[in-house]
Amino acid sequence: MSPTAVLVSCTELPTGDGDDDAVVPALTSLGFSVSWAPWDSTFDFSSADAVILRATWDYAERRAEFLAWCESVPSLFNSADVVRWNTDKSYLVELLDAGLAVVPTSLVTPGSSSSFPSSDFVVKPSVGAGSRGAARFAEGASAATAHVAALHAEGHTALIQPYQSSVDSSGELALVYLGGIYSHAFTKGAMLGSTMDSSGLYLSEELAPAVPPEDAVALAEDVLDAASALLGILRAELLYARVDLVRGADGKPLLLELELTEPSLGFRQTDAGAVTRFASAVRQQLA
Repeated sequence: MSPTAVLVSCTELPTGDGDDDAVVPALTSLGFSVSWAPWDSTFDFSSADAVILRATWDYAERRAEFLAWCESVPSLFNSADVVRWNTDKSYLVELLDAGLAVVPTSLVTPGSSSSFPSSDFVVKPSVGAGSRGAARFAEGASAATAHVAALHAEGHTALIQPYQSSVDSSGELALVYLGGIYSHAFTKGAMLGSTMDSSGLYLSEELAPAVPPEDAVALAEDVLDAASALLGILRAELLYARVDLVRGADGKPLLLELELTEPSLGFRQTDAGAVTRFASAVRQQLA
């Protein structure tokens, strides 16, 4: 009997945004019976051998409900524990404390006062997806205080980071790992100021294939090792991971985000073998 794999989406994007289109035939070629289903649908996820989070991009407004659903699914990838840790960007502070090169990050919980960097900076909710709720401000901008207050009024912790100007010229570099092993990389243009996709769930991105330099790969490897240690798992237990890096003022790479929950994996920006590597990693997880 063929193993079953369900690619999990949301109601607004029931079959994803197109990036995973080639994943279905790749899984099918390795013996899987594949279907799509929104996470909050009536689909019987407990019947599947592999339940793979792909486009659950409405979770930010319903995180508690989403986490409860994740914990109810026996064969979820990545696991519910990983999702709980990764869907709150306070994990960046944990990685900073572990000695990783991370974009300086401070958290402002509801009821606390804000302290802003002395240069341009970004304010975003600690729980969010697709850059929704993120905004850039100039030094001392009073509007930043109002933005933090608005996030607090919605129950969010605010995350504050100095703006990395390298994004304007070279964007972000995303390194993709499948089953803990490097697969491919792509660049992402600056998202702040971009237009919202028609689904209303994420900002549109300009993506392009990339060959990552050695220092970026070295940092991405360190980030995955540190995150796995914090989670108490092996790297190989992560079906997928996307490490988003930017260049700091000194030209060295910094971690901007570690995406372990539902990231676009840039299959349209890389070689055709990437989806086969993904399908093989799914088989590895089941083994």
